[in-house]
Amino acid sequence: MTTAEDRLAPVLDRIDADLPAALERLMALLRIPSISTDPAYDGACRKAADWLVDDLAGIGFQAERRDTTGHPMVVGHAPGDGRHLLFYGHYDVQPVDPLALWSRDPFDPAVEETAAGKVIRGRGAADDKGQLMTFVEACRAWHAVHGTLPGRLSILFEGEEESGSPSLVPFMKDNADELRADLALICDTGMFDRQTPAITTMLRGLVGEEVVITGPDKDLHSGMFGGAAMNPIRVLTRILASLHDDDGRVTLPGFYDGVPELSDELKAQWEGLGFDEKAFLGGVGLSEPAGERGRSALEMLWSRPTCEFNGIGGGYQGEGFKTVLPSHARAKVSFRLVGDQEPHHVRAAFRAHVGAYLPPDFDVEFHEHGASPASRMAIDDPAFEAARQALSNEWPREAAFVGSGGSIPIAGYFKSILGMDSLLIGFGRDDDQIHSPNEKYDLEAFHKGMRSWARVLARLAGPE
Repeated sequence: MTTAEDRLAPVLDRIDADLPAALERLMALLRIPSISTDPAYDGACRKAADWLVDDLAGIGFQAERRDTTGHPMVVGHAPGDGRHLLFYGHYDVQPVDPLALWSRDPFDPAVEETAAGKVIRGRGAADDKGQLMTFVEACRAWHAVHGTLPGRLSILFEGEEESGSPSLVPFMKDNADELRADLALICDTGMFDRQTPAITTMLRGLVGEEVVITGPDKDLHSGMFGGAAMNPIRVLTRILASLHDDDGRVTLPGFYDGVPELSDELKAQWEGLGFDEKAFLGGVGLSEPAGERGRSALEMLWSRPTCEFNGIGGGYQGEGFKTVLPSHARAKVSFRLVGDQEPHHVRAAFRAHVGAYLPPDFDVEFHEHGASPASRMAIDDPAFEAARQALSNEWPREAAFVGSGGSIPIAGYFKSILGMDSLLIGFGRDDDQIHSPNEKYDLEAFHKGMRSWARVLARLAGPE
């Protein structure tokens, strides 16, 4: 009887032998300047979508370009038995400015030698064309060896991720029955470190709020009014200072409702990663951790909620000095959410807290800047442990379930619109310089990423 491992071995051999051709295919895609935010590149975005449709059609997918009010989606399906998997990536890229800081034309990619090894240099190499193609190439190798794909697979590539994904949610809602699968696969993430693969299972949500405090109806001379008139900056800074206690906890009533504690198993796994808190902070010129007392840095980054101040202003801020009491002061405040925290409850609690500190004669305005809940994956699904073992078999160090301090909206949309969890597996590295000049993707990450996806598909796809 042929086992999954028997079917996998020749696929891995094929990936190794086909690496030069796979690299050239990636280069061809990288040469297409699919910058989604600039209308001047609308044609390039359509060209990238068509390139992907043609490529998928050649390896066993029924693929087509789906036009939207913005840039096209690419959708592909391959029939098969077993668990239905939907793979997501994006083919659009960030603008390249400032161009003068690039060491080469960003859309003339090349393999370069560096002190850390060979890298693929070019815009989109890591975010997200290189990552996307690791999965496509794994499917190509499987199709070349076995004449078919490993199971029931679907593809969704979008062309607006770098410009806010305005067409994504409407498209998903309009095509929910077609896109719904048992599990989503997302490649837009990274390794824990250079030798430790990771599956991201926690994504923090986000609430953004701008607050504007207004007192006197004009700026006041601080000699004539100082002491007698209340200063909006004083009011605002008192409010901001009151949002944390001496132990670093957020003081809003009900803020920690729905915040879970880590399981002992996950906490032990994170401790085993050997994360160096001192080096992490030292890399940005800091030495003392902030946040909640008694929590590790990884806990605070991945599994605990935050309240942070992202901007503050008021009064004269030009050159020199001007002795005024300003008419108003403003701040931008963000909350990263975890677990089952409800974004709208957090926003309401913040606004009530600000209102309680307002003196007589003062007014406040609030301006919303987005709200999204956190995402948690059900890692008790055996697929998660199977994928972790598959990654561990490819890389020097055992794969880990990790969290993310940021937010990846597509994972939340898959859950809220399509009702499915996501396996977030990517091979990016911290020094890939995504969104910056001289973006790169390690050749090792591209090669082993293909092999990793082949291993994951061998474990997850096909008959159960």
